[in-house]
Amino acid sequence: MEFQILLSNLTNPTLLFFVLGIIATCLKSDLEIPASSSRFISLYLLFSIGFKGGQELAHSGFNAEIVYSLLFGLALAAIIPLYTFFILKKKLSVSDAGAVAASYGSVSAVTFVAAVSFLEMEKLTSGGHMVAVMALMEAPAIIVGVILMMQFDKVSEASEKVSLGKLLKHSFTNGSVLMIIGSLVIGLIADTKQAEGIKPFTTDIFKGFLALFLLEMGIVTAKRFATFWRYGWFVTLFAIIIPAINGCVAAYLSHLVTHDPGNRFIFAILAASASYIAVPAAMQLAAPNADPGLYIPMALGVTFPFNITIGMPLYFVIVQQGA
Repeated sequence: MEFQILLSNLTNPTLLFFVLGIIATCLKSDLEIPASSSRFISLYLLFSIGFKGGQELAHSGFNAEIVYSLLFGLALAAIIPLYTFFILKKKLSVSDAGAVAASYGSVSAVTFVAAVSFLEMEKLTSGGHMVAVMALMEAPAIIVGVILMMQFDKVSEASEKVSLGKLLKHSFTNGSVLMIIGSLVIGLIADTKQAEGIKPFTTDIFKGFLALFLLEMGIVTAKRFATFWRYGWFVTLFAIIIPAINGCVAAYLSHLVTHDPGNRFIFAILAASASYIAVPAAMQLAAPNADPGLYIPMALGVTFPFNITIGMPLYFVIVQQGA
């Protein structure tokens, strides 16, 4: 059963396009997706998943499980950077440790989208409120990471120039976060019959755009490895082991807030994923001394491929066994 899930995931067309992007870069091909098109596709994916989540949330109503899920997500986003920072600080500078810790406490919207696609393949769905959980997990991890940098690096630029209020505003006005929150709200308040009119755009072409986006991610991933290896094996092992631990623990503990297997699987993915969009944008402001050539390749080049190949089948098996 576990092998069938793994094999099915490895032969998923969207994942194979990711591999194609890596191969194209290794072969020094001129294959690329224009930057403007890539940005449109990423905004489309965020819009689609946010809008559908809002619609599902409108149909499911507001209950205690949703409240507990939101609190559980916020707890994950605060605890993960807290413990990972002290592991990272043994080998990295305070700024780099804080930036990496914030990345792993935050979430990857693209990994979330891939997880939704995985659930559809398994004939399962997750609650619409899980989109809200994902959106709310962005800011707490960034704030915890910056607080830790302030505490352990008194002379850092973060402690001198950036207030938490400014950072919080920056987190929620980040384009990716604003798009998914805004789409969630619109989906929540939109008339159901009117929303049916855009269903072909939000649903029918979703996987095609996801495949193109993962092709671009494969190209970007391969290009960023050039400067990454100088940090040694510690960061590579961290980018595999820590997400696996986070995902497995979240998959198990999520039974405390929900018994829905789709929701539990999404919690595992949120805990295991690492941000390479919102956090880098925030770290440019809060921790300019942190090296983006470290925390972006860790999240995008190591953790992301691990999660969509081995991680998702692993977390799904844990959720099924605990059902």
